[in-house]
Amino acid sequence: MSDLILLSEAQMRRIEPYFPLSHGVPRVDDRRVVSGIIFVIRNGLRWRDAPKEYGPHKTIYNRFIRWSRLGVFNRIFAELAADGGKPDQLMIDATHLKAHRTAASLLKKRLYPDVSDVPRAA
Repeated sequence: MSDLILLSEAQMRRIEPYFPLSHGVPRVDDRRVVSGIIFVIRNGLRWRDAPKEYGPHKTIYNRFIRWSRLGVFNRIFAELAADGGKPDQLMIDATHLKAHRTAASLLKKRLYPDVSDVPRAA
């Protein structure tokens, strides 16, 4: 698992307070599954292409979808961004991408990360 991403114990302790409580059956290893989610998103992979070391791809996908709908990742991102304080500089990237026509469905499903408190443009 040398080339794979695995969150450290310190990183897990920092984000664990934002995880929802487990009801009934205990969840599989949070560290492994969250590391798998990060690996898939960071590398732009399909869920089914996740390395086997992270566990079943269906588990990784289901956890991502469920926690996205609960706003778990939004709270984690907002808290991590707030810990950094105000930046000394801001940079604007002029790169733009053409979004696939199905990208709009993320807004309808409330899966688009909303980490900023800045009011949205009208």
